[in-house]
Amino acid sequence: MNFAIRRRGIAVLLLAATSAAMLAAPARAGDGPLRVILPVSAGSGVDTIVRAIAPSLSKALGGQAVVIENLPGAGGLTGTAALVKAAPDGQTIGFVSNNHVVNPSVYKNMPFDAIADITPISVVGATPFLLVVNPSKVPAKNAKELQAFLKARPGVYNYASSGNGTIIHLAGEMFVEAAGVDVHHIPYKGVGPMLADLIGGQVEMGVVALPAVQGHLKSGALRAIGVMGASRVPSLPDLPTIAEQGFPDVDVAGWFAAIGPARLPEAEVKRLHAAIVAAFAMPEAKEAMARQQNVINPSTPEAAEAFFRSEKDRYARLVKKANIVLE
Repeated sequence: MNFAIRRRGIAVLLLAATSAAMLAAPARAGDGPLRVILPVSAGSGVDTIVRAIAPSLSKALGGQAVVIENLPGAGGLTGTAALVKAAPDGQTIGFVSNNHVVNPSVYKNMPFDAIADITPISVVGATPFLLVVNPSKVPAKNAKELQAFLKARPGVYNYASSGNGTIIHLAGEMFVEAAGVDVHHIPYKGVGPMLADLIGGQVEMGVVALPAVQGHLKSGALRAIGVMGASRVPSLPDLPTIAEQGFPDVDVAGWFAAIGPARLPEAEVKRLHAAIVAAFAMPEAKEAMARQQNVINPSTPEAAEAFFRSEKDRYARLVKKANIVLE
C-alpha cells in the first residue's frame, strides 16, 4: 500500500524482502551498542515505533545492543543537533519525522543544515493522518460538505494542531488552502490537549494520526472526514481520501526515517540500511507496526535523500503561504 509519501514527486522505492536483505548485518568486533537518538519525547509516535522494533534491530545487527536516547526540544532541533555532531562511524543513528524538513522553513535560526549535515539511510514508513471533526459542532460527513459548511460561515470555526509549525499544523493548513475556507488555527502543546478540546467541542476540527484517534471514531466522539494521504487505510476501507473527494493537492502522512551524521561511510550506510530493512520485516516487528497502524515501505538511501529535498521544498512553500515563523 502506498503510505502517502506522495503521488507526485519522488517515489520511495519498495525493497523486496530478498534473502540478502533478511540476513543479519553483523556487529563489528569491538563495537559497543548502537546509539539511537530520538529528537522526540518518550511515548510519542516515533518513540513508540522505534522502541517496538529495537529488539528486532538488535537481532538484525547480529546481537549488537540498541540503546535509545530521547532528546526532545525545539521541534526536534535539540536531538538532531546532537546526532549531527556524532562521529560518522556507524555507532550513532537517529529516527526523524516530517518535522526534520519542516523546521528549516519555520525556524529563523537553524543549528544545522537539515540536508547537508545528515546521511539519509531510509524513509521507513508512515502513519496515516485523518481530518476529523466534532460531530456535535459540524454536521458535515465528507470533505465537500465540510467545505460548503465552512464557506457559509467564514471566520467562525477553528482547526486545532499539536503546535505551531508542526506537521499537524501544516496538514491542517493544506486542507484549508485547498478548500479555500476561512478558519482560525488554534495551536496546542501536544496531541493530548488538542484531542481533549476536539472531543469537548472547544475546537471543531483538526488533523490527527490514526492511532491516536481510532477509539474516538468508534465511540462517535469524533467523525472522520477523510484520509489525508494518497491511499485509503486497511482498517477504514470505506473512508475515502481527501484527494478522492475533490482536493488532489491534499497528500500528507506522518512519515519516519532513519538518518546518520554527515560523511557516514558507504559501507556503514549499507550495513545499517540492511539491518533496518531486515528488522522491520521480522514477524514481531510487522505485528507491532500493524497494531500501531503504521505502513512500512523502506526506501533506499538515495531515494531518501531525494525525498528529503522534495519534501523540504514542498513544506517551504506551504509555510510561506501560511506565514509561519518561529524564533
